[in-house]
Parts: sequence; C-alpha cells; structure tokens
Amino acid sequence: MSNKLQVLTPQNSQIIFIDQQPQMAFGVQSIDRQVLKNNVVGLAKAAKIFNIPTTITTVETDSFSGNTFPELLAVVPSNDILERTSMNSWDDQNVRDALAKHAADGRKKIVVAGLWTEVCNTTFALSCMHDTDYEIYMVADASGGTSVDAHKYAMDRMVQAGVVPVTWQQVLLEWQRDWARKETYDAVTALVKEHSGAYGMGIDYAVTHVHGGSERVSHGKRIGPNPAAI
Repeated sequence: MSNKLQVLTPQNSQIIFIDQQPQMAFGVQSIDRQVLKNNVVGLAKAAKIFNIPTTITTVETDSFSGNTFPELLAVVPSNDILERTSMNSWDDQNVRDALAKHAADGRKKIVVAGLWTEVCNTTFALSCMHDTDYEIYMVADASGGTSVDAHKYAMDRMVQAGVVPVTWQQVLLEWQRDWARKETYDAVTALVKEHSGAYGMGIDYAVTHVHGGSERVSHGKRIGPNPAAI
C-alpha cells in the first residue's frame, strides 16, 4: 500500500515554511497576497495546535528578501530561522538536518508552504524526493508564484513527480480528523473563526443562532430599531 494513502496525522507530519518574506511576496501574482499571508499564518497556527515540528528557512534576508512575515514568527517565536544562499532549500545542510531529525521519529510527510511555487518549492520538492523516501505535501494556497500560469504549471510538474497537492484548511482538518477529539476541538474552531472566512462565519452563526451560545466578543448595547418620523 502506498504511504500516500495514509492520511496526514499529528504523528506522521512535519512542516517547512520556505521564504515567506516580503520581497518574495511582492512578486506573487497567482493569489491575493493578503489571502496568502492569512493562509500561511493559519497553517502555522494549525501546526502549533497539533505540535507539528516546524522548520522556517529564508534566503538572502539582509541583502534582498527581507524578514520573515512577523505574523508567522509570532506563532513560533522560539524557532530558529535557517538562512540560505541557494534558491533550493535542499542544498542547505541545516535544512536537511532539521527535516531528517523529525523524519527519524516517523515524520516523513513533509508539508510545504513557500514562495515562489515555480522556483523554491519545486526545486526543493524534486530534490528532496530524489534523495530520500520523504513524501511532499505542497500547500497550494499557502504558496504563490509570479503568475497564475507559473503557479499552476509548477504544481502540475510536482504532482507528476509524486507531490501531493493540498490546501491549508485541508491539512488542518486532516490533522483534527474527528470532532470527538476534544483536546484540540476548541483551538481548531477558534482558528477557523479567525482565518477561514465564510466557514468561520458559519460557526459563529451556528453557535449563537442555532445553539443559543454567547457571542465571541463583548460589545456595546444594541439600540433600536427606531424608525424616523416621515
């Protein structure tokens, strides 16, 4: 049985964020950049909820790319940041060592979110799979390319080589798997409310108007209606 038929679990996964830096984001045209950042941060928070080992790697921070998104670093403030010169993260031994450390514990499913899809993500994925028995799960909506075509054809190329395409919310819910897992239930639903758009709005509505629960935030008095005189 192919290992790719095994779903992602908190025990078999680790995650790497590649070059989530402003100069790289400036060139992204395949996805709205604010949506991209929302998805990256949501994915990082998901990893934190499930204690997924997280690697952050950057390229040419001081000379070109700028600092990693602060919202991402705020999720994992104690993480080391592995700096590189190569566009291909697999060329850096520190990156290889970080991934190998967790793979030795059975975490051979590598969840990847990076910029740009057609360069840093593709070269890393192909090289990593060539040299190891790791599986790559490419988070399409927490990654971005310099055009819609650049992202699409890079994803197509990786899929043809055996990379598994996923989305950030798919990864979150695959890790949760069962709503009876109460130890992570509250954190997951809180994350969804904050980062999952309409899905989060639906949870808020269900809590208050279906189940009669309280609103998430306190606010001033609701006044009115008070129709004006004609």
